[in-house]
Amino acid sequence: MDHLPILKNSFSRQFAVVILASALGTPAGVAQDTNASQQPAAASSAQTTAGDQSVPPSASQPSPEASATYVPPPKEGFWGRMNPFARKKWVKRQLDPINAQLDELDQVNASNAREIKDVDARAQAGIHQAQSTADSANQTAMTAGNQAQQANTTAEQASSAVAQINTTVNGLDQYHQVSSLDVAFHGESPYLTEDARQQLDSLAASITGHDGYILQIEAHSPLAGSAGIQSSQRMAEAVERYLVTQHQIPIYRMHAVALGNAHSEAGDSGAPERVRHSSVHVDLMENSLAARAAAPPQGTAALSGAER
Repeated sequence: MDHLPILKNSFSRQFAVVILASALGTPAGVAQDTNASQQPAAASSAQTTAGDQSVPPSASQPSPEASATYVPPPKEGFWGRMNPFARKKWVKRQLDPINAQLDELDQVNASNAREIKDVDARAQAGIHQAQSTADSANQTAMTAGNQAQQANTTAEQASSAVAQINTTVNGLDQYHQVSSLDVAFHGESPYLTEDARQQLDSLAASITGHDGYILQIEAHSPLAGSAGIQSSQRMAEAVERYLVTQHQIPIYRMHAVALGNAHSEAGDSGAPERVRHSSVHVDLMENSLAARAAAPPQGTAALSGAER
């Protein structure tokens, strides 16, 4: 009975401390420390009172099985995990680490954003430069292609010109016979008859104004040996003289040869025929190039001489 006043005084002090802490708005930790400091005294008083009242051991102490599995609850303070009367300073102290971490996270995000923007800028610059290089290479390729096409065109033109030159060169000495006539003479006299002059006049009229022709002249005489050669030479010169003086035929276009009584052709039997009369055989020869550039000499049908 003597301990009852002491126990009552202990509970009165504990209750007064709780009321004072609530009024002053102290944090939960301070209230918890106060309760923890006062609980041993209360516990000792309770144990003394329980010893005097002869409390059974089973009611005051847990069994060994219960103590092995018993886990004491976490200390949460008088008001639980959050003190409703906590001050702003206490809340600020709790939030400062979180704010610091958030600031650090913002800085990391800002740094990552700057790096991403820098990488993107470099990538765009690289893409732009690559595109510019590709466009320049494409332009260079197009220019080279145009130059190659022009060179090919020039080469084709040069090849055509070379082929034309080769054709021209090959056709310089290519002549074909257009017409022929035989100018008859009386005996061995080198004078032209009226019929012979008309034949030569028709020949000169057919070649006037034309190029690329030559006159091939062969003079024949029935005389043998040098007499025949000299006689045929005088007749060939008579024909050339008449064409030059009367029709202004250039001398370089006439090529004459005195054959005398030499056999220049074969008859129908295949054997050489004997020269029986004095005559001059004239062949009009035309160059193949002149035949393409201009019309052939006219009046071929009007020539009355015999064709070879």
